[in-house]
Amino acid sequence: MQNKKENVVVVILTLVMTFMEMTALPAALFCDIKIADINHVYFALMLNFLFAFAICWLCKKFFIKDWNFGLQFKGIISGLRKFGLPAVIATILVAIAFCIGLTPFDNTPTVWRVIIEGVVYYIGVGIMEELYLRGLLQNIIEKWFGKRKNATLYAILIASTLFGLGHIFGALGQPLVVIIAKTIWAAALGVYFGAVYVTSKNLWVPIILHLIIDLCGIPFCFSTSTQYPIIALITSLVSYVSLAIYGVYILKKENKQ
Repeated sequence: MQNKKENVVVVILTLVMTFMEMTALPAALFCDIKIADINHVYFALMLNFLFAFAICWLCKKFFIKDWNFGLQFKGIISGLRKFGLPAVIATILVAIAFCIGLTPFDNTPTVWRVIIEGVVYYIGVGIMEELYLRGLLQNIIEKWFGKRKNATLYAILIASTLFGLGHIFGALGQPLVVIIAKTIWAAALGVYFGAVYVTSKNLWVPIILHLIIDLCGIPFCFSTSTQYPIIALITSLVSYVSLAIYGVYILKKENKQ
């Protein structure tokens, strides 16, 4: 009975956090902070992250006390050393592709915009998405599969597919090829993050790697364009699908050991 209640809370919490990230509600209803040239939407989104983290903390404290997110500090450095290099390489390649594709840069942002929109916001994104996609969703799906063979892999693939589909909403208004590419590469990144989470047994590792990969979007701060250059689309797709393949590899390797 206790496990059933825990499962219900986890599912509801996952849905609530997903809704809050995708809609920026309730913060978007009253948060209208304007600082320098920073888009005010980012402040609403980040405030909503804080609300979501508070709700998650309360649920953990009172309703799912035994739920293991894997948020211990031990093992962070070793996990990053073991699995982080491919993410760093992919980030550098994609960032270079964005720089080439967006050149010549036609915007001069303030330092604050680069820091908030290019770094701080993505710290929140990394924590938020890894909490509910890996810490909650992936774990609950794996529990539902029970002792079935490849339960972990199935859980990763399902959570990653949903992660990819969730990116469709953020890409609306872009050309169809961009929407398809973003969906595929987001799902591929989900496989990588999920595999790293399982093998490192530490949620902070995919959170940090998620942030690192998102840093490739900083060049957009220096451009007025909102379109994805073709070279960046191709580079992102190849790089992130390669990370997914690497993720499956380390997962299989872990299972053999």
